[in-house]
Amino acid sequence: MSSRLIQIRRSGTGLPVPGPAADPTADAGYQSAIDRNVDFSAVFADAMGHNPDLVLEVPEWDTPPADLEERVWRALYEVPDPEFPISLVDLGLVYGVEIDEPDATGGARVTTAITLTATACPCVEFIKWDVRDRLLQEDGVSEVDVRITWDPPWTTERITDRGRDALRRAGVSI
Repeated sequence: MSSRLIQIRRSGTGLPVPGPAADPTADAGYQSAIDRNVDFSAVFADAMGHNPDLVLEVPEWDTPPADLEERVWRALYEVPDPEFPISLVDLGLVYGVEIDEPDATGGARVTTAITLTATACPCVEFIKWDVRDRLLQEDGVSEVDVRITWDPPWTTERITDRGRDALRRAGVSI
């Protein structure tokens, strides 16, 4: 497996803006009220004096995905942590994916279990929003439920080698 670099741009698909004015779990009928083209990892890196042009490294797969579950996992590699150019998968935050049987329209409900690096993470709704937004772009996905879990607790042991390399490039030692 090789890798390719991509620039992640958040582009809302009508999901609610996280915060007290909107219910971030309700997908239908809301329009984004902020510019989702902001690359938060570049903003953070620039504020820290690092290269603002760091990009998310996404694996290039040698074979096509075998099924919807594999497509969902591959899509999750394109969801970055809001502070660093590293995928939630490479950071070790994705604990699991469950896919229900397709409904009459052929779409399936996808449930992802993720954790966060800290219980007081201020970006929890943005992360859930980004996961939901990306997975709803996959053919065959009609609904996404993002569940936060704290068991087992996250540790740096969960970070992949690619994730460790990305963090080093961003100036983070682990």
